[in-house]
Amino acid sequence: MIEVTTPKQFKTIPWKNGLGETTELAINEQGSLDDFTWRLSIASVVNDGAFSGFSGYHRNLVLISGNGLSLQYDGKRTDVLENILDIASFDGGCKTLGKLTDGAIKDFNIITNKDKISAQIHCYIEPQQAVVKLSKNHLCFAYSLSDEMLLETCQTENSLVPVGCLAKFSATVDELKEQKMSVTITGKNMIIVQLALKKAM
Repeated sequence: MIEVTTPKQFKTIPWKNGLGETTELAINEQGSLDDFTWRLSIASVVNDGAFSGFSGYHRNLVLISGNGLSLQYDGKRTDVLENILDIASFDGGCKTLGKLTDGAIKDFNIITNKDKISAQIHCYIEPQQAVVKLSKNHLCFAYSLSDEMLLETCQTENSLVPVGCLAKFSATVDELKEQKMSVTITGKNMIIVQLALKKAM
């Protein structure tokens, strides 16, 4: 089953630390800023400074515009994002400091509860046909920075997703029964997110 969320449906909410705003693309049902299982969002970073703390969560951050960002965790390890679609993966409970390379940036955030969800993030710059296999406990998303995406399922359900929109897809009951559980995504400059339950919630 494929669902498409448009930018008009996204929500703007304040950062947890109150120092900025984020555009929330998707969150688990009944999730809130202080209590959620998973959340996808886009944020603008215009100044150097501390990131919001998310103890108990894992964070994946993808650079989607701007000239780069470095992230330092607990005053020790540092990730440097230099190119569009570079990814940083880190513990949300770390004291994280961000330093801009040359001006403001935007990032795509995937934040997941460490005990309940595992996340795989794949980014594709060049034109690509990516095949995503689904299972009963999988929920997947696709987002393109610059072009339309074509999503095709084994059940001949096809969707053309405009740039800037978020596609959410999961296996239907019929697909699970017939073991036809994959989606082919055609596009470029894409972020594909696969979320899997670690245990029943």
